[in-house]
Amino acid sequence: MKQIVLVGVQGTKRTIYFEKAAALEGAELEFVDWKDWDAWAERCERTNTCIKIDPFLYQSGNLEEMNHLVGEYHEKLMQMKAVGEQHGSFYLNEPDAIWSVLDKASCKDVLRQAGCAVTHSFGMAPHTAERLLDKMREEHIVSVFLKPVLGSGAAGVTAFRVQRSTGRMVLYTCAAVKEIEEAERAEELREADRGVGTSHVRKKRILVNTKHLMRMEDEAKIRQYLDILLPVGCLMEQWYPKEKLGDATYDLRAVYQFGQLDYVLARLSKGPITNLQLNNHPLAYEELGLPVAVRADIEELCRAAASCFPGLRSVGIDILLERGSRKPRIIEMNGQGDLLYQDIYNKNVIYRRQVSCMMAPAYGR
Repeated sequence: MKQIVLVGVQGTKRTIYFEKAAALEGAELEFVDWKDWDAWAERCERTNTCIKIDPFLYQSGNLEEMNHLVGEYHEKLMQMKAVGEQHGSFYLNEPDAIWSVLDKASCKDVLRQAGCAVTHSFGMAPHTAERLLDKMREEHIVSVFLKPVLGSGAAGVTAFRVQRSTGRMVLYTCAAVKEIEEAERAEELREADRGVGTSHVRKKRILVNTKHLMRMEDEAKIRQYLDILLPVGCLMEQWYPKEKLGDATYDLRAVYQFGQLDYVLARLSKGPITNLQLNNHPLAYEELGLPVAVRADIEELCRAAASCFPGLRSVGIDILLERGSRKPRIIEMNGQGDLLYQDIYNKNVIYRRQVSCMMAPAYGR
């Protein structure tokens, strides 16, 4: 019998509800905590194993450290790819496929070249507030979304608008500026060498991810925020008017698996950033009252996008519907975007289908 291995974090809802799905489907499941992966991989000699990779839980909310942490994750994924090749194991989503959509810039390039409708990109944003404002003036851009290329969970995602006639600014974000003390390490070491017991400390401002959407209108604070965010490396994208339901705007999280659309959830918000981790309001797609043709368009877009990334058998796709036309456009893709509370607390369709497909005799061949 084929064995399924889940690599994740003990006690999370991802782990608990995947285990429940495996039990309901009668699957043999082994759980491996991320912290134990290296030891498990060294002693693994089994074949006919199918592995699901759930994400790390990053211990730091500091956006400045994000690129380093994601870089470490990339190394882990490449190690996992080598283990699979060595032992003849299969993956729900291949490690390199997960990475290929984690990088927002390269993912969008692949989708655009394949003719998939995506949100328009102005390229990489400059690294300072002043240069960003210059670029917006030169290209007659009044509003943008700024997204860290390697971020997730709305970390650092920023909606920014400048009124053309007055220059007034407004910015929305879930990242807060925090001041920390940082030792000036080189000087501290020199002092230690001389036997002096003092160290020099300086103040440093960082951005810390929160679960609360904030609005800024003070220009000095906005510039300060942007000067901290932009060096991380951000995509600069068009700010689209999203479709509305009542007084809320919304976009969609679609979960596309094994060639079919398994779940679509609307994410409603009073602000421009709709990620559910910000305590926004989820709503079943069916309650939007959209025409059947709109869902057909969404499914076709998901099919075309998923086909661009071989080895990505389950993918979460964030989609906006343009206000008025309801044309679907891909905001971003997530190779580990399969956790929806509205599903796990109901029929657990997403995880049960993953288990069922992973157990199939022909899977991975």
